[in-house]
Amino acid sequence: MSQSLFSRVANATARGAGKPVASILAVTAVVIWAVTGPWFDFGETWQLVINTGTTIITFLMVFLIQHTQNTDTAAVHIKLDEIICVLKKADNSLLDLEHADVEELDRLQDAYAAKATAAKQEPGPDNS
Repeated sequence: MSQSLFSRVANATARGAGKPVASILAVTAVVIWAVTGPWFDFGETWQLVINTGTTIITFLMVFLIQHTQNTDTAAVHIKLDEIICVLKKADNSLLDLEHADVEELDRLQDAYAAKATAAKQEPGPDNS
């Protein structure tokens, strides 16, 4: 499976942004910016540098990370759908549940919470 250039860049950026070195670089940049304040008399241009830089980086990262999150979520849904399909006793109506509205999800969540409560009350190897 070939990925588009955007997907490859987004995945690499998301992986890189999640590493400790990215946090260290960000903190280092803020410290350098803060230390240079006196040299620039804490002027408007000095403040504009950090504001503009962080705004641009944040704006771009939102789209890159959202793309990787969407891809990961879609893959997880496909894998879960496959598991549901191969289990004989599975409720196949749960396939494509990610497209259900909030009310349907709430109803199903309540139903499964009730099943979990009932299962905890039944005697068994894990509940004795």
